Amino acid sequence: MAHQENPEFFKGRGAQVNTDNKFLKRKYVLDHIEGLDEPLLENTATQLFEESPKKIVSESNSPDLSHMYSINPYQGCEHGCIYCYARNTHEYYGFSAGLDFERKIIVKRNAPELLERYFNKKNYEPVAILLSGNTDCYQPVERRLKITRRLLEVFLKYKNPVSIITKNNVIIRDLDIIRELAKLNLVHVNISITSLNEQLRQKLEPRTVTASGRLAVIEKMAQNGVPVRVMAAPIIPGLNSNEIPDIIKAAADRGALSAGFTIVRLNGSIGEIFTDWIHKAYPDRAEKVLNMIKSCHGGNLNDSEFGRRMSGEGPVAQSISQLYKMACSRFLSGRQMPQHDYTLFTPKAGKQGSLF
Repeated sequence: MAHQENPEFFKGRGAQVNTDNKFLKRKYVLDHIEGLDEPLLENTATQLFEESPKKIVSESNSPDLSHMYSINPYQGCEHGCIYCYARNTHEYYGFSAGLDFERKIIVKRNAPELLERYFNKKNYEPVAILLSGNTDCYQPVERRLKITRRLLEVFLKYKNPVSIITKNNVIIRDLDIIRELAKLNLVHVNISITSLNEQLRQKLEPRTVTASGRLAVIEKMAQNGVPVRVMAAPIIPGLNSNEIPDIIKAAADRGALSAGFTIVRLNGSIGEIFTDWIHKAYPDRAEKVLNMIKSCHGGNLNDSEFGRRMSGEGPVAQSISQLYKMACSRFLSGRQMPQHDYTLFTPKAGKQGSLF
């Protein structure tokens, strides 16, 4: 069925609304003389907000993410991915999970210093730490602020393993450091590709790099000996689920060693944001897609059940899982990511002189 363009579609951003923040008792609205209240929605420029946290490494003890250590140098993300599970965390800062998430970015300039302090803790034992456990560490503002680059310098200095997940080609800028980490088996790079369809990508992720640009990142990493995985995520049944084999083949052709996938889940405010978006972006198939998502999560858009929330259940989820397994078997057979080396960690490297 032909796609019907909605003239009210808010171009340049993913979310089309600013959802209510459940933590706030008051909000600003536009008060008309007729007595009608409308939310204040304007496509304002991106704003940066400074945060000076006391610690930077987070640990997840969720059963399906057991002992995952992560660093997020930024909260909020200008990429504007409509489905992003991190949107809900923006409400803790007093912002909306909708448009605010994309245009009010919280930056943590002291992240590298905090990481060095973390490595110098008395009883620290090396663990692999993920950059971008929540929001993309290579989102557009990183070009200028270089917080992620400084973090990688600390990882290399202490020889501590790190994994990176991103959908931005800014990571190529830091290939000099990443290449050195790879020589020591200290880095994994994960490149997220949601769709090879450029029209769909522009709607789903309006301020991200094209799929061809991300495939070029995979190729560049592989050529430089950096172990790289493609993340076909999230899979949205009825929108991009048919692309799984093509995404994995394209990544494998460019040197990817492994793949991963998740099925979309729309927890908290994301359900409202996604529902509003798909009715504006794809009105002809909106209800079909929403019903297929629900079929993967027991009749709901959201799912918080550990072990099931990221893979789904039911016939639709099973067919997606089978398609993924077949694609991996066909295009990635015999390949695997190397193990991190934890034996090289240099404790108290900061005593030799801080980077900062």
